[in-house]
Amino acid sequence: MAYDLLLLDVADRVATVTVNRPDKLNALNDQVMGELESVFAELASRDDVGVIILTGSGRAFVAGADIKAIAARQSAELGSMARHGQSVFRAIERSTKPVIAAVNGFALGGGCELALACHLRVASAQAKFGLPEVTLGLIPGYGGTQRLARLVGRGRALELILTGLPIDGAEAHRIGLANAVVAPEALLDTARSFARAMLKNGPVAMARAIAAVDGGLDRTLDEGLALEAQLFGSLGDTADMREGTAAFLAKRPAGFTGK
Repeated sequence: MAYDLLLLDVADRVATVTVNRPDKLNALNDQVMGELESVFAELASRDDVGVIILTGSGRAFVAGADIKAIAARQSAELGSMARHGQSVFRAIERSTKPVIAAVNGFALGGGCELALACHLRVASAQAKFGLPEVTLGLIPGYGGTQRLARLVGRGRALELILTGLPIDGAEAHRIGLANAVVAPEALLDTARSFARAMLKNGPVAMARAIAAVDGGLDRTLDEGLALEAQLFGSLGDTADMREGTAAFLAKRPAGFTGK
């Protein structure tokens, strides 16, 4: 499928999706959101894709939502906008294929929320993360109030949300928002390094690991452990588990098939 505001490249089972609206710092408008929804649905069904890297063109990852579009909307429209954005980002978060955000520049507002919905975040030293919605008389509406607190803790999340102040890649790494911070020229290579490590592993196992972590976050520990045990047990019926254990015992690389 062709996209107007996204670039899609697939090589060596890694799909790189680039938000390509550099003149607007890749701001999220209805078209970008629709195309993100479509591309992740496409990639979910592609057998030649095992890991997805999401990044932005130019100086920004995604600098936020399109403020012109927001300013003209009333309460009902804003609520609908938030629900749609949450749905798109939740689909990314629930992807059975790992999604790595390669944050090359500004990740503000909706852009920070988009990065939060990815499974890992690799930040350039030049990256800027922030949720400045309160400076516009708004709050984060695409999951930022929920995901950030779960990731870095309530106090730190409230500090970022209530001040609206940005942090750089090094601080994002320090507080656990970013998994790594690297020189700008090493950003995509680092993201691809994570991707290559993941591609060696069982696709079904990775999908169920994502489901275990995601599904356990809002449960009690005992409920989360029960979910983990159920998903762990379910892998006994997979060809990948048989292949992985056989390969280990035979001291050879595993040839996973995703079945």
